[in-house]
Amino acid sequence: MKLKLLVATFALAGLSACAQTPMATGGGAPRAATLARATIPHYRLAVADIIEISVWHNKRLSETVPVRPDGRISMPLIGAVPVAGHTASNVAQTIKSKLAYYVRDPQVTVIVKRVVQDSYEDMVRVTGAVQHPASLHYEPGMTVLDAVLDAGGINSFAAANDTEIHRVVGHSERVIHVNLGNILSEGRLGTNYRLRPGDIVTVPERLL
Repeated sequence: MKLKLLVATFALAGLSACAQTPMATGGGAPRAATLARATIPHYRLAVADIIEISVWHNKRLSETVPVRPDGRISMPLIGAVPVAGHTASNVAQTIKSKLAYYVRDPQVTVIVKRVVQDSYEDMVRVTGAVQHPASLHYEPGMTVLDAVLDAGGINSFAAANDTEIHRVVGHSERVIHVNLGNILSEGRLGTNYRLRPGDIVTVPERLL
């Protein structure tokens, strides 16, 4: 009996950094390309995506929630958790570390249930410390500055010069650094790169 319990514990622990297994949950089935994109381990969540959070042996903490317009979700005990721009495994680890103050050795699984934008590959997403995190329809010639301005600009917590473009190339991810602060305050356009469909622009918050 102890051996079976130990095996089950390790199996569930492995799920704590679970990648995504998306399903359509009404409203019409997303395109196959969208579903395939969401199964890539480095798929980054965006506003209105729907995720399922499971905490082993704790139904009160297990729920299915959408990503709010501010890029966060709310959970009992730990409150708001930033998720937009992060992978499901990153979010699982964040929730696990926060819950550890209240729950002994929490085992957390995060699964992408639905990617709301069924034309993911035609979108550019802007997440993080902007006024209105957004999924934008890609337009030829669109730049980082265009996308950030369409998202309402940066907010007062932005570490603008640490902005990144996350771009999927084949089955790998490329991260491109952007000096957004220099672009906005000084008009220095050296890193005002043209975007591609599927790019995610992430503006981090500065450390206080």
